[in-house]
This record gives sequence, structure tokens and C-alpha cells, in this order.
Amino acid sequence: HGPVAAVLGGLVLRVMPAKTRENLARRLLSAGLANRVSPETVLAAKAVIGGLGLLAGFVLGSKAAVATGVLLGLCFGFLGFLALDVFVNGRIRDRRERVLAALPDALDLLAVSVEAGLGFDGAVAKLVEYMDGPLIEEFALTLNEMRIGESRSEALKRMAGRVDVPELGSFIRAVVQADQLGTSIAGILRVQAADARLRRQFAAEEKAMKAPIKMLVPTALFIFPALFIVILGPILMNFRRNL
Repeated sequence: HGPVAAVLGGLVLRVMPAKTRENLARRLLSAGLANRVSPETVLAAKAVIGGLGLLAGFVLGSKAAVATGVLLGLCFGFLGFLALDVFVNGRIRDRRERVLAALPDALDLLAVSVEAGLGFDGAVAKLVEYMDGPLIEEFALTLNEMRIGESRSEALKRMAGRVDVPELGSFIRAVVQADQLGTSIAGILRVQAADARLRRQFAAEEKAMKAPIKMLVPTALFIFPALFIVILGPILMNFRRNL
């Protein structure tokens, strides 16, 4: 299916804006999918799903009228074309949350390793050995880049670009600056770990504060109507009997 997907994806690219492939490649990287699927394959899948949605909508809607079929087909096709975008965005969101959750513990382990006498590269190797998850996968990739000759600063900057989490970016900027100034990394790691843990706590509190607001819509849609039926149903029935 590879060549077919590449051809179909290339055709889709011709009718899309110039930066479509670049933007999609960056999003796949942030979602942790770049090594599994190419932008052309995703675009080909979007075209196929959109086409199937278009066909299904037309078949279902044309039973009522041709115009209805066309309108429904366009709606289904549009939704089908966007379905993979929703999936990728969900993966990006989930990956960022997991990175943010793991960051304080990862920085603590790095700090302990550096304080024990390991260099930064050795501390990262120890981190990769003892922890797992999306953040550790990124550290492992960064470690491999450093081992094949990439400078620490460049490898870390590439990592920040892939993950795009502000807290991780703050840590990387601090490490790069320490490298440039020749200052101790251990103290910086401790400060960054405490800062990341504090930010995680604030994020959790903010999420908890937003929960009641998010519950308003399902409450209004599902609970209130049922409540009105239970309360007003008997009253309306008695009213009709008395007429």
C-alpha cells in the first residue's frame, strides 16, 4: 500500500496549501507517530475516509432527495476528511500531558545521577535505563544523537522542538545556558525539577477548577430534561384529566 499511499498523498498535496506537508510532519512528530507513518500516508488516508464519507452521505441522503444527498455527502465527506486530524490532535494532547507528568521525576533522577558524579550524558543514559514513557523515548533519541556526534545543545534543542512542552523547553534552555557558561548542572536540575513539580500542581488545580464548567453542558442536555419530565410529567397528566 506504500506506493499507492504516496501517489494519493502527493495528489492531495497538490490541492492543499504549500506548507501542509511541513505542518503535518511537525504534528506527527509531536504525536510520536513520525517513525510509524508518513505525511503522505496520512493525507492519503484522509482522502479515502473523506471519499467514503462523501459516498455514504450521498447514498443515505439521496433516499429523501438528490439535493439532500449532495448536502449530506458534503457534510460526511468533510467530517471524514477531518477525522484523522482529531485523532492526531488527541495523541499530541495525550503525549504532552504524559511528558509533563513525568518531567519532575525525570529531572530529580538526572539531578541525583549528576550529584553522584555522572556526567550529563551518563545521567541521561541512567534515566533511559530506569524509566519509560514518551519523555524517556525523547531522551533516548536525544542521547543517540549526542552519541553519533551531535552537540548536546543542538540535540536538546531538537528535542524541545519535537515535544513542544513549555516546561521541558525551560529545562532545556537552562541546561544549554549552563553549558555555555560552564556552570554546574546539578543545581539547575534541582531547581527545574521543583519548578516542573509546581507547574504540574498548578495545572492540576486549574483542571479541577474547570471541571464544574465542563459539566454544565451534559447536565443541561441530559439531566435537566429528565428532571423536568419527572417533575412536570405527573402535573401535566393531572391537568389533562381535569380538563
